[in-house]
Amino acid sequence: MANSEHLLSRFPTLGRKLKKIPLANLPTPVREVRYCKRTASHNVWIKDDSLTGEPYGGNKIRKLEYLLQPVLDKHRGRVATFGAVGSHHALATALYARKLGLDCTAFLSHQTRVPSIPATLNTHLRIGTEIVRYGGTYRDRVGTLRRHLWGRNAWVVPAGGSSWLGTLGFIDAGLELAHQISSKQLSMPDRIYVATGTMSTAAGLALGLALAELPIAVHAVRVSRTSIANPAVLARLIRKTVAMLKSLDASFPDEIVTNTRVFLRHEYFGAGYAHSNAVIDAAIETSADQFAIALESTYTGKAMAAMLHDLDSADGKSARFLFWNTCHSLPLTESADRPLNGSKLPKEFLHYFT
Repeated sequence: MANSEHLLSRFPTLGRKLKKIPLANLPTPVREVRYCKRTASHNVWIKDDSLTGEPYGGNKIRKLEYLLQPVLDKHRGRVATFGAVGSHHALATALYARKLGLDCTAFLSHQTRVPSIPATLNTHLRIGTEIVRYGGTYRDRVGTLRRHLWGRNAWVVPAGGSSWLGTLGFIDAGLELAHQISSKQLSMPDRIYVATGTMSTAAGLALGLALAELPIAVHAVRVSRTSIANPAVLARLIRKTVAMLKSLDASFPDEIVTNTRVFLRHEYFGAGYAHSNAVIDAAIETSADQFAIALESTYTGKAMAAMLHDLDSADGKSARFLFWNTCHSLPLTESADRPLNGSKLPKEFLHYFT
C-alpha cells in the first residue's frame, strides 16, 4: 500500500474504480510542542501539511492527487481553475499541472492586498500560467469562461479544489492521522483546528475520522464569506461525497454522515477574506516564537488564533488540541518588485506591484 492510499486500500472496490496521482510527500509529520503563557502551559500537537511536497506544499496537494487524475485519464491538455490573485489553490494547481506537462488557465479575482501576491503572480508568469481577470456579473463571468475555454480541451478544477473528488484527499488525511495515533506517534487529540475556505479540507477530515471511529471534533475556522462557507454547504458536501462513494462501492458506510463531528467557527473571519487584525497578528507571532512554524493572515493565522483562544479558556486547560498546518512551507523565490512580463498580466492586477 502506498503511504497515502488509506481510503482506496480500505475499500478495494473503490481502489479499482478510482485512481490518484502520487504528487504528495506523505505521511506528513506530527510533533508535540509546548505553549506557554504567563504561568500556564499546555502541550499541543502540530500536523504539518506545509511539507506535502515540492515545488509547493500545503493542503491543496492532497486534493490535486485526485483532481488531476481525470485530466490525464481523459487526455485533456489544459487545466482551468479559480481563485483570488493570491490564491494558494490556483498557484498549486498551476505548478502541479505544469509538472504533469499540462497547460493551466487561472481565472483570478481581486482580493485584499497581502505581501505574497506579487511573488505569486510572478510565479504564475514564470511557469506560463494563462492569467485571466475573473469577475463582474454572472453574464460577464460566463462570457469570460466561454472565450477562454471553448474548444481548448480543458478540464475545470473547482475553486479551492472543493468537490466530492477533492474531498477524498482529506478522507485519506483523516485516516492517515488515525494510523499515526494507532502507531503511537501522538496521543489522540480532542480537537483539530484547521482553516476552512471552500470546506473540502474540513469535510474530508471529519469523514476520515468518522471512518476511523475516532471521537475527534474538527474545528473549522472560517476564512471566506458565509455565502461560500456555511453549515448548509458543508453538510451538502459531506452528503454528496458519501453518496458518490456509496454509488461506486455499495459497502461504503453511508451512516458515517451522522457520525461526523465538524464545527464551523466564525469569530475569526474579521473584516473579510485576507484581512488581518491584532489578534491574528499576535497568533502568527506566537506560532513563530513558540512552535517554529510560519503562518499567514489569510488562512492559518486565523485558525491558530482560534486554538490559542481556546487553550486559554477554561475548557482548554485539560483538553488535547492539534493544529493542522495547511500553509505551504517553501518560500516563493520570484521578485515582488515588478511583473516578470506585464503584457501577460491583466492590467487590473498591475497595482498589486506598487
